Amino acid sequence: MTPLRDLHDLDAALILAASEPIVIFKHSPTCGVSAQASEEIDELLERAALPLPLYVVSVRAQREVSEAITKRFGIRHESPQVLLVHRGAVLWHASHFRVNAAEIHSAVERFAAAG
Repeated sequence: MTPLRDLHDLDAALILAASEPIVIFKHSPTCGVSAQASEEIDELLERAALPLPLYVVSVRAQREVSEAITKRFGIRHESPQVLLVHRGAVLWHASHFRVNAAEIHSAVERFAAAG
C-alpha cells in the first residue's frame, strides 16, 4: 500500500490512473469497521489477488486528501471506503461492510479488466 500523504501524492496517483486502474482505500485507524476493512485489504494483498496499485488515505491524518477525493469524484465520503479509479472516473466504490476481499476482487475483475 502506498500512502497518499498530501495533494501532490494524490495528483501523482491520479496521473497513473489515467493509464491504468488504481484502488484507493480511505481508512480511519480509530474505527472498528475500518480496521476490519483493512484486514480484508491485507488478505487481498497476501493472496496477490489485487493486481493493481493500491493507495491508502488515513482520513484523520490526511483530511485534506480525503476531502479532495470527495470533491474530485463527487462521491460522498465514507470510512472505510474503497474506490476503483481509471481514466479520471470512479468505476466502482464501496463503503463500510462492503469493503471486503470478495467485493473488491469481484469489482477488479469486472471493471478493471474491461477498462
